[in-house]
Amino acid sequence: MSPEAIIHDVVIVGGGNAALCAALSAAEQGASVLLLERAPLEQRGGNSAYTDGKVRFAYDGEADIVALCDDLTPEEIASSDFGSYTDSDFFDDMARITQHRTDPDLCEILVTRSNETMRWMKAQGVKFQPNYGRQAYKTDGRFKFWGGAPLNTWGGGPGLVEALYKAAAKKGVRIVYDAWVRDLIHDVDGVSGVTARIDGRMVDIRARAVVLACGGFEANAEWRTRYLGKGWDLAKVRGTRYNQGDGLAMALKIGAQPYGHWSGCHAVGWERYATDFGDLDITPHFQRHSYTFSIMVNGQGKRFLDEGADIRNYTYAKYGHLILEQPGQFAWQIYDAKVTHLLLDEYRTRHVTKVQADTLEELVRKLDDVDPDACLKTIHEYNAAVDDGVRFDPNIKDGKGTRGLPVPKSNWALTIDQPPFQAYAITCGVTFTFGGLKISNDGEVMNTGDEVIRGLYAAGEMVGGIFYFNYPGASGLTSGAVFGRLAGGSAGRYAAHARG
Repeated sequence: MSPEAIIHDVVIVGGGNAALCAALSAAEQGASVLLLERAPLEQRGGNSAYTDGKVRFAYDGEADIVALCDDLTPEEIASSDFGSYTDSDFFDDMARITQHRTDPDLCEILVTRSNETMRWMKAQGVKFQPNYGRQAYKTDGRFKFWGGAPLNTWGGGPGLVEALYKAAAKKGVRIVYDAWVRDLIHDVDGVSGVTARIDGRMVDIRARAVVLACGGFEANAEWRTRYLGKGWDLAKVRGTRYNQGDGLAMALKIGAQPYGHWSGCHAVGWERYATDFGDLDITPHFQRHSYTFSIMVNGQGKRFLDEGADIRNYTYAKYGHLILEQPGQFAWQIYDAKVTHLLLDEYRTRHVTKVQADTLEELVRKLDDVDPDACLKTIHEYNAAVDDGVRFDPNIKDGKGTRGLPVPKSNWALTIDQPPFQAYAITCGVTFTFGGLKISNDGEVMNTGDEVIRGLYAAGEMVGGIFYFNYPGASGLTSGAVFGRLAGGSAGRYAAHARG
């Protein structure tokens, strides 16, 4: 039966983590669920498929980690210091990172439901594992986890997406691919369906409730320039090309209230010559997140940010902005042999713009578009400013910094003097946008009069008011799952009431 031939309880617009969690949650309420994914099957999953699967959640200690990871061996447990990351820690990070702008109600939902949502996802068939190597370094024979994100999903983002689609199929969720939703069907009583392009024709699909979970506007160069500002049309897009702001546009058209940081986004240092949009086969190789052990220079050969200001989980999502502001929108990360063993695996793939040399004089002349003399001067000045009296420790903010530089390096400052020297070219990669829609504490979309738009819900990147200026690493998948589950459950109950 064609999707327009019946009235569905809940229609989900989107196909990533938030959308799938909404679909599963709605199905748990006994709702008939139709999920409309704009992408074809082989590109399904939205931005979620492009992540490495890291998740941030509150946990009290080792027992919480073991409960989520069925395959942990006694040896792995004995060699791991998972620490803890309490609700209070999560709240503090959200407040600090967003400059105290995060919506208190939404933040409370995110934090206090993060652990239970992880357990719920595990019950849906999602598998988790400790994030060795990316969120823990081995020192004195033990892995010490840092940064509040000890776990990732098996198979990264693709593994997460596969597990959730498998769970959705088991729960009877109907999925249509290549379904481009263009509009909401609505009247004074609220939303009652969507209009979508499917198989080359426009169809009206009726529903008792609609959940919008189809991402932000990061893939839309015109919208990026309009809302984020000059130069953002030049940024690379880390994820799906399909997050064009469609859901936001159709919601705003019917009076939904824009909310949150519309001029803000998650943006990182990214391979300078990466593809313009994400490519599921190679995109993970474009990450350049070991910068805390480097110095970064721009085309003028000058440092322009504090590479060691904080653990990378708390800086990487804002440093893309600073890279985009540099002449030519690029920079180089420079390392010496003392730290190259700490570089993440993506630095060792063939999808890198890398130079190597045995002397600093040779290295700086290999850096495309960089003033070599100024760069060499920068390196020498940096080396002279490093405090050699503090012990280097990659697992903590070690306080090993510089003295007297106009741009300090606050932690992990090692001299660059041991060959061979390596450098990697980067630019700005935009992940997702922070501006979205205002929702109630039940996931309902609010209009500009602060009234609920009946039958309309939102989740994932479409929820505004959570992230401002910056982002605690690994919060995105957690937020998508928490608010997807919330919106889907609320939509399912609303549909049940509407059925009578």
